[in-house]
Amino acid sequence: MRIAFMGEALIDFTSQDGGDAALRFAGHVGGSPLNAAIAGARLGQPTGLLTQLSTDLFGERILGYLQRNGVDTRFVPRSAAPSTLAFVERTPQTNRYAFYAAGSADATWSPQPLPELPPGCAFLHFGSIAMLQEPAASRILDMVRASSGRRVVVLDPNVRPSLIGDMARYRRQVAQWAGLSDLVKLSDEDAELLAPGRAIDALARDYLMTGARAVAVTRGAAGATLWRTGHAPMDVAAPNVPVADTIGAGDTFTAALSVALLAQGVDRPAQIDTLDDTAWHTAMRFAATAAALNCTREGADPPTLAAVQELLGRGADTGAVPHASIPGRCTP
Repeated sequence: MRIAFMGEALIDFTSQDGGDAALRFAGHVGGSPLNAAIAGARLGQPTGLLTQLSTDLFGERILGYLQRNGVDTRFVPRSAAPSTLAFVERTPQTNRYAFYAAGSADATWSPQPLPELPPGCAFLHFGSIAMLQEPAASRILDMVRASSGRRVVVLDPNVRPSLIGDMARYRRQVAQWAGLSDLVKLSDEDAELLAPGRAIDALARDYLMTGARAVAVTRGAAGATLWRTGHAPMDVAAPNVPVADTIGAGDTFTAALSVALLAQGVDRPAQIDTLDDTAWHTAMRFAATAAALNCTREGADPPTLAAVQELLGRGADTGAVPHASIPGRCTP
């Protein structure tokens, strides 16, 4: 196991427009950490998920999906508590979510003692709605603190405002979590919710000052931007692809960035600081390309390593680009 993800594993019920008054939904295995774990495995890195799954029919489906995709499930206990369910309504601008997670199996994840990750595990990811549920949130933070300095800790808050009762408190919490992290990944929508009316540059600098070594922000059609202390911001373009759906694209970007950093030789936190611009650009471009390919299919459906390499091979851009908005069609 080289990359480990912690957090929710659930069933997404996605709205289907039937042209009438009936509510129609199609169910799919999902959850931000689970989607990212699938992406990491499909991109060729040994990847594991730390969560708790129900013994109900949904939990069985989730477990089977993880195993078929090669995700390591050794740290996935089972529980009689129900599975988390999420309902997703697509709109032309974004996706709206309703979650049913209180008392669910993943929300009540509280292993005693903490799982002991393999020595070769280099990246540990956390964030998303699991950080809004106790006791899971506290145990996840315990895992993060136990990994400090030993492996690269990655935060993707994946902000879901419909689940957050006190947004001011949540913003303070995210800043604290960023200080425990080596790499923070946000979407531009996350950034607006976390710091409304402020420039993304300012928020990124705040997180760097709390202790994060790097901050990556996905900007939808404008690609993605990387901030590091002492360096100018770096932009990468989003490949121009036909878009079927954007669900899971941000999760794919997050996982792909860790996969690409491992390929650049990063397996300890301090190496984040010494990685040069060319290597960072290669990693960011890989992540943006993987996210774009996810967008070409319905639902969260991350690409394989071969598919990403094939699309990268057709691209001409290999150097860092100026800090500016770049046209594209995908929404990582």
